Amino acid sequence: MDYLSINKATWDKRTDIHLESSFYDVQSFINGKCSLNPIEKELLGSVESLDLLHLQCHFGQDTLSLNRLGAKTTGVDLSSKAIAAANHLSSKLSLDANFFCDDIVQFGEKNDKQFDVVYTSYGVLCWLPDLSQWAKTISNALKSGGKFVLVEFHPINDLVQGYDYFEKSSADIEKEGTYTENCDGKESTIVTWSHSVSDVIQALIKTGLEIKQYIESPYSPYDCEQNLQYVDGKGFVKYHKGNLIPQIYAIQAIKK
Repeated sequence: MDYLSINKATWDKRTDIHLESSFYDVQSFINGKCSLNPIEKELLGSVESLDLLHLQCHFGQDTLSLNRLGAKTTGVDLSSKAIAAANHLSSKLSLDANFFCDDIVQFGEKNDKQFDVVYTSYGVLCWLPDLSQWAKTISNALKSGGKFVLVEFHPINDLVQGYDYFEKSSADIEKEGTYTENCDGKESTIVTWSHSVSDVIQALIKTGLEIKQYIESPYSPYDCEQNLQYVDGKGFVKYHKGNLIPQIYAIQAIKK
């Protein structure tokens, strides 16, 4: 199964949808809105004059937001349409960001540059069959003392919805729409994998990264699932049997 081609076609299709969505609100971004949330800003700290690699960058809003904050940014994504849109936005905003269309593991095998920071966020890990290769890409791309930041949706949500929590040998293959409000009737085939939080942490540790912070939060910045409730000033929450469940988790790690 050529999962890369299947998922690339899906994300090419999703890019067209996302560019027209109020969820991404591209016009507000063009007008100066920063796409980063407080949690990733805090974990990243000041990025002024730092070389920063953004993995699975989609059409580059976070990459370009970090560029606006002073970082020298490079974004990588599987979707050629997303990268084309990222380059268009970068040019339109007169920003100096580099974008590459590639699978991140294949990018990692070719990349010979090291960065001060590697960053990735929100809905990225389920598309990867092998976290050891993902972690190797990150570690090899970091300078000694460099920082890695991940902010991700908590996999307990998938468990509540009936998916596996722990890794298994086979992928989940299904048809679904995307998460933006304009997705009706626009389903695509996706190929995804389950990864527990412990598998994520262990993959990073095994490559020589030192975990400095691990955070869980019941608040999601995004209304992109069913049955979420908004808490003013904090974000979106979900209850399971009357109890809050974690919506996101975040990791900050340093390369020794």
